[in-house]
Amino acid sequence: MGGLTAAAARPRTIQIALVFAFTIGVVTMSQAASVQETNKALVAASFERWAHGTGSPFELLLPEADWTIVGSSPLSKTYHGKQSFLDEVIHPFNARMRTPLVPTVRGIYADGDVVITFFDAAATAADGMPYRNTYTWYFFMRDGKVAKAIAFFDTREFDEFWLRVPPK
Repeated sequence: MGGLTAAAARPRTIQIALVFAFTIGVVTMSQAASVQETNKALVAASFERWAHGTGSPFELLLPEADWTIVGSSPLSKTYHGKQSFLDEVIHPFNARMRTPLVPTVRGIYADGDVVITFFDAAATAADGMPYRNTYTWYFFMRDGKVAKAIAFFDTREFDEFWLRVPPK
């Protein structure tokens, strides 16, 4: 009798199943880490282009993306869709500037599908006064694009600028 009894074979079967499960888990974790690093690199590259005046992170927004501005500003709310956010916030913001807003990234962090960017940004407003603010943006990524964004910044500084400078 060269074969194993059912009771003797059971530990070997469990051992094989555990090795298989571990291997699948490592592959899945490796793929997740790869997606995480890819998302982080995409966001970092978009901020780099923005800093050089050749693009912006808004290019990563899906058409149906939601953008939430947190706080008590008159603009604090959730914008449904990329175009709504651009039309109601970004285009009027840029129309109040003499020079483009330039980001200086302090850090970019990724955890799963979320990429967090902590940065300062500065420009000269149309009235010649400086605009400076510190931001933290949370990007919830899907297939290399932003499906949802949550933005934190000094809304007092923003509101003072927004009310002081009319769009040109």
